[in-house]
Amino acid sequence: MAGVDKHPDDARLRSTLAAVAPGTELREGLERALRGRTGALVVLGNDRAVESICTGGFLLDVEFSATGLRELAKMDGAIICDREASRIIRAGVHLMPDASISTSETGTRHRTAERVARQTGVPVISVSQSMSTIALYVGDKRHVLEDAGAILARANQALATLERYKHRLDEVSSTLSALEIEDLVTVRDVASVAQRLEMVLRIATEIEGYVVELGTDGRLLSLQLDELVAGVHSERELVVRDYVPDRRRGRSAEQTLGQIEQLSSGEMLDLGSIARALGVGGTEILDSSVSPRGYRLLAKVPRLPATVVERLVEHFGHLQKLLAASIEDLQAVEGVGDTRARSVRDGLSRLAESSILERYV
Repeated sequence: MAGVDKHPDDARLRSTLAAVAPGTELREGLERALRGRTGALVVLGNDRAVESICTGGFLLDVEFSATGLRELAKMDGAIICDREASRIIRAGVHLMPDASISTSETGTRHRTAERVARQTGVPVISVSQSMSTIALYVGDKRHVLEDAGAILARANQALATLERYKHRLDEVSSTLSALEIEDLVTVRDVASVAQRLEMVLRIATEIEGYVVELGTDGRLLSLQLDELVAGVHSERELVVRDYVPDRRRGRSAEQTLGQIEQLSSGEMLDLGSIARALGVGGTEILDSSVSPRGYRLLAKVPRLPATVVERLVEHFGHLQKLLAASIEDLQAVEGVGDTRARSVRDGLSRLAESSILERYV
């Protein structure tokens, strides 16, 4: 998977969506309650915070089943399950959350669900009898479950967008490689690649959400997503390691990438903002020359260990010196014998030739 949730509620919502995805026993039980038009209020957790607002009902502590949930939903009151929805703990429970907790809902069941979720931090599911909807409440977030067909339609549209983004990324990445060989890279070129890498990962994160929500119906979508974003994470880290200025080298690649992830959608369209996040400058120096250290191209040389790559970069300093190095020069680096030196020399030569050909032919 590509994406990282930036807020605790996002991660909990995603895990809850996985628990109620098509193909799960919990989703089947909720669908049965929805078709039966009885409504339901299900709490996924039974800690002290939940117990403190529960009154009445009866103890069950039985294995969870879709039919069991459907039958219990016919009665008034909430159903309390464990966090994994593997057991039904109590049923017929009257929930009494703090009435001072604000809620934007109007129906009694939904108001209770939202307040319980906010007060306890436990996911709550509300099945609406009148509106025929299933809503999840996780912290301050509310999410209405949709039909798998509607989700799949949006997911396929997002996948088509991702394919276009990836095609454009491949173009600017190939251009950057050719410019690196010719020592003609500018800040604009680096920012353009960083921009496309981030855009690809942002749309991939959106698709990941659809995959989670689709459950077993999202397996093919997941395979397509994995194929499209393969190597993107490592590519963005290599770009940072190649171009982050010496004054910022004490920072990890993750810290620099984190700054790019914090950029808004509007800022992502501004190459100057991306350049500042990378630490290579701003709008005023987009056309200034920069030189890579050689991490990106060395990563494309087959069977070259990461430790050797580090030693080569440390020894030569930047890519142009690496490209000009003879086999004897390469052998002077610790861990690079005659065979590996020839492999590096031949590998860089082939990459140089193919990059130039792609650019000009």
